[in-house]
Amino acid sequence: MNTVTVKNVTIGSGSPKIIVPLVGKNESELIEEAKHLLTIDCDLVEWRVDFFDQVTNFEATAEMSKKIAEILSDKPILFTFRTKQEGGELAFTDEQYFGLYKMIIEHGAIDLLDVELFMDDTFVQETIKRAHEKAIKIVMCNHDFDQTPTKEEIVSRLCMMQEKNADICKIAVMPQSSNDVLTLLEATNEMKTQHADRPIVTMSMGQLGMVSRMCGEVFGSAMTFGAAKKASAPGQVPVEELREILKTLAL
Repeated sequence: MNTVTVKNVTIGSGSPKIIVPLVGKNESELIEEAKHLLTIDCDLVEWRVDFFDQVTNFEATAEMSKKIAEILSDKPILFTFRTKQEGGELAFTDEQYFGLYKMIIEHGAIDLLDVELFMDDTFVQETIKRAHEKAIKIVMCNHDFDQTPTKEEIVSRLCMMQEKNADICKIAVMPQSSNDVLTLLEATNEMKTQHADRPIVTMSMGQLGMVSRMCGEVFGSAMTFGAAKKASAPGQVPVEELREILKTLAL
């Protein structure tokens, strides 16, 4: 399997890399939060820009990304606008979503870009091409906050992401039972052993799925999301606890 290296972090080998969300609503909150993340033992930072109160001002958002990148100079930054239909804070049209992404690619300071799987494919391919020209890696993702699809469907969606030229393929699903958690783990293992030629990231959300955030090295998930001050998704484990668990599992 190919790995993805961003700054000094190699995704797809060794223990799952810990990524924490940045969810401040304005510049002062974001700067304070970014400085706090310097004290946190994480590998990457995800800026959930849909929380940012100036996100509709694309130029201001690009400038804010530079300020964040300056503070977190050694940490790779994943830029994510999570759409309303996939659990985000704000409804954006396709034109707004891809307009923001064009601005951030050309004038911002980011290392990875989150692109949702079920978006307009023409826009998606244009965005991926533009990002790759700037050496920005693509994390393609899909979220199901209601249920856990079948194992076959999870594998199919991850394979689709590979076909669309994502650098990292990510899926998050909601379990209704312990069997659903097993379905996610079985799908992860099958993807890793039979299909994946690049890093994959999978998780079962909520309290029920919490175990999936810790056992990625066993089943094949290359990153895991931990919470610093505020979680950005249900079931995120505090970073300090997550690091200790991952170290123990690696022994």
